[in-house]
Amino acid sequence: MPRHLMEHPEDVSIVRLPSGEEPAFDWRTGPLASLTRTGDETSVVCATASVPHGARTEGPFRAVEVAGPLEFSAVGVFVEILSPLVDAGVSVLGLSTFDTDWVLVPTERRDDAATAWRRAGFVITPTTLTGGRS
Repeated sequence: MPRHLMEHPEDVSIVRLPSGEEPAFDWRTGPLASLTRTGDETSVVCATASVPHGARTEGPFRAVEVAGPLEFSAVGVFVEILSPLVDAGVSVLGLSTFDTDWVLVPTERRDDAATAWRRAGFVITPTTLTGGRS
């Protein structure tokens, strides 16, 4: 059975904050919101529309969700998903949640990514703004 990917229509961006800094903006928006901390930085993934003016940011990206939930014992899911994009020269950011994996594709390369995935046998389903499948 082919792997199923769900593309969300909202653009997301990545905001870099200093280590330990709490976001002073509404970052809990969009199809995927994530706050990650290391000793060197705080990174926030949120809807591009929520990014404050002047923030250090990358994006916009289109969030693509792997239909799940995936088993923690699954091996090679990211390799399977990312290999067609490597061959197409599409740079991405990968994230995982408890239930599944996400790939953030630069919005201007989303058609290239979709073409590469379809050629590799993936099924891509657009989702609605509310997060449901259409």
